[in-house]
Amino acid sequence: MIEYYVYKASSFAGDIDDLFVVITWIIGVCFLLTLGAFIYFMIRFRRKEGVKAEYITGEKHKEKKWTHYPHYAIIALDVVIIAVNIIVWVHIKQTLPPKDNLVRVIGQQWSWSFVHTGADGKLDTEDDVNTVNDLHVIKDNTYHFELQSRDVLHNFAIPAFRLRQDTVPGRTIRGWFKPTISGTFDLQCAEICGRGHTMMFAAITVHPDRQSYDETMDAIRAGTYESHFEKKRQLGPVPLPFTVSKSEADSPYAIELAKSF
Repeated sequence: MIEYYVYKASSFAGDIDDLFVVITWIIGVCFLLTLGAFIYFMIRFRRKEGVKAEYITGEKHKEKKWTHYPHYAIIALDVVIIAVNIIVWVHIKQTLPPKDNLVRVIGQQWSWSFVHTGADGKLDTEDDVNTVNDLHVIKDNTYHFELQSRDVLHNFAIPAFRLRQDTVPGRTIRGWFKPTISGTFDLQCAEICGRGHTMMFAAITVHPDRQSYDETMDAIRAGTYESHFEKKRQLGPVPLPFTVSKSEADSPYAIELAKSF
């Protein structure tokens, strides 16, 4: 259901979706049962002529069971939700699978900077490729990322990957993702970070193969690269499931925001 609105484009996106489904079903069933009981009691014990209302203190066991049994059931269901959460958390947040490549992500008010490794597969070497608001990766490759902030708290979010991670000034936070669908997807800040927070979005392009990725890196080095982010940013409304959002460069807010730089 969720993938109707946002593509499921990473290896662990399905785990996140399944977690939402489990929580939705549990809460939904509890809600319907509770609502059904309320409606039944309102009808069953509605006011009737000649029937005197009864004052119930809730001290008798047969009266307490209406609160005790649902309480025990909710505790049991909470344990199920917590257990599923822990399993997903350990898989995504606590376990780093072997990497195929590495990228550095830097957040600042109000844009994203990315450092791609060169042929040596290492950061901070001469063949690194730096971009702004354009992240490039290869389909079916496992990426480790180093997440940093130059100023305030940000949140590195890729909805199609079901990925969100806070950036904290002074810290390098590591994580991973493995894209499974090629295309260009939204990348955004999901933490209020100041006046231009709503303008702090970018694009991640998942290349279908190494050749496409290398050609793009060569174009960036040569200065002939046409930003995927800028091209997609100017598109009109896109059908669901969406990839990137439209932004009007000449909107009143954008003009006002530009004055603050």
